[in-house]
Order: sequence, then structure tokens, then C-alpha cells
Amino acid sequence: MSTITLTDLEVFYHVGVPDAERAQPQRLLLTVEMQHDFTRAAASDDLRETIDYYAVSRRLLAFGEGRSWKLIEKLAADIAAMVLADFGAGAVSVEVKKFIIPEARHVSVRLTRTPSAALRPQKRVKAKGEQTQPRRSSRSAA
Repeated sequence: MSTITLTDLEVFYHVGVPDAERAQPQRLLLTVEMQHDFTRAAASDDLRETIDYYAVSRRLLAFGEGRSWKLIEKLAADIAAMVLADFGAGAVSVEVKKFIIPEARHVSVRLTRTPSAALRPQKRVKAKGEQTQPRRSSRSAA
């Protein structure tokens, strides 16, 4: 497997937990690494044998139109699912950089997905100190 990487593509998406933060598009940088066997493309010099990174960049530039996300984690997962479904990557890693904390260069999330992993729901991890809800049994007491 070989890798095609789009590094720090500048996009403007509506992202943020508070409504006020999502009201205006924010500058984000996206890095997308796509795993693909481009042996045939290297031999044939034929764009149809590889992932068209220009087409991926155009799709990402328009990806946020009419959409919003509260979490950059969800945004990264949505981008990964789109790249896997629409561009045939064998695996994809997505990093989203957000410039919301003045004292930090950026905050980022990074995830990797394969076609099978994109179909599985992710388990939620409890935050430190979060209360556990009592389990309800599907069996009735006898």
C-alpha cells in the first residue's frame, strides 16, 4: 500500500459546541492521508488508476457547505467516511486542526478508518467523573 497525502488544506466550516461558535465559518486545516496501491498508476501514468487528489481537495473545500458540526471528532469521521466511500481509499487518516485556544498553536484530532471500520459504530468512552447510569435488564424479574 502506498500513501497520497493532502497536507493542511485550508477550509472554512461551521464547527463548535456553542451555537455562537458555529454561527460563522471557522478556518480549519485538514490533512488527509489516503492508502492506495498505485502500482498500476505508476506503471501506466494513468490518473484513473489512482486517487485523484485534486478531486478530493475540491470535495473537501465544498464539504462544509450547508452543514455544521459540534465536534471536530465527528467532522473527521464524516470526512473519512466520504473519502472511503467516494474515492476508494484502502484506508484513510484525517487530521483536523482548529484554532480556537489563543494560548495554543492549534487543537487537533486525528483518526484512521478502513472501509470495514467506517461501518462499525464507535464505542463511547465515559469522561472522567461522569456518572454511570444504572443498567436496565431486558429480562423481567421472576
